[in-house]
Amino acid sequence: MAKILQTAERVSHQDVSDNYVFQRSLLAYYKAAEIISGKVLEIGTGSGYGIEIISEKADEFVTVDKHNENIQLAEGEGKNVKFLQMKVPPFKGIDDESFDFVISFQVIEHIKNDKAFVKEVARVLKPGGKFVVTTPNKKMSLTRNPWHVREYLVGELENLLLLDFKKVEKQGVFGNEKIMDYYERNKEGVKKFTKYDFLNLQYNMPRFLLQIPYDILNRINRKKLLNKNTALVSNITMDDYFIAPANDTCFDLFYVAEK
Repeated sequence: MAKILQTAERVSHQDVSDNYVFQRSLLAYYKAAEIISGKVLEIGTGSGYGIEIISEKADEFVTVDKHNENIQLAEGEGKNVKFLQMKVPPFKGIDDESFDFVISFQVIEHIKNDKAFVKEVARVLKPGGKFVVTTPNKKMSLTRNPWHVREYLVGELENLLLLDFKKVEKQGVFGNEKIMDYYERNKEGVKKFTKYDFLNLQYNMPRFLLQIPYDILNRINRKKLLNKNTALVSNITMDDYFIAPANDTCFDLFYVAEK
């Protein structure tokens, strides 16, 4: 289990090479905290760094993950926090119309049946409740990520959400010049690996065969970027990112769907 949690898919503040992605993920929690209230459900606890941020704004906070390493962390954050271990969908044991908000960051791209996932989110939300979701913008991905079942374009995620929600606010996470500098350096690093993929195997091989090699190369690339650009990587903060109307140049889609 520990090896799973060390994957580059689960970013942490403890590894400086993750800082570029971690700060972007952190922004999602702080922006969601400006919106949420009442009873809140999170799908995807991850390493647990968002628990304190959300629990301070919620009357009751339930956070769900398929791994159980975060149980003690969640319980230690406050009396209003509850951790549930389960694979989703469905959301087993969670009643219809029982939450004011559902949040889920960098999760939906991993879900095989995304329609069932969204339907379950709508089911557990009260009328007028909102779903705050982030996911990578496919247009800005540098290569195929085999850990992702799929990635979404701006309109694709909107269309998915509108199957079960009445309206969707389409925002995106963008970066300043510092972030774009890192992105371009990262792109060059990725090219050094993918230029040897003469047969375009990254798109033609089954995902499960590519996951571990991808993860290893991704981690190597992040470490090299840190070693060669220590100041740039370590000095990135949440404030280097911002939320604006979504378009093809945002890094993540940040959508708020209302039931």
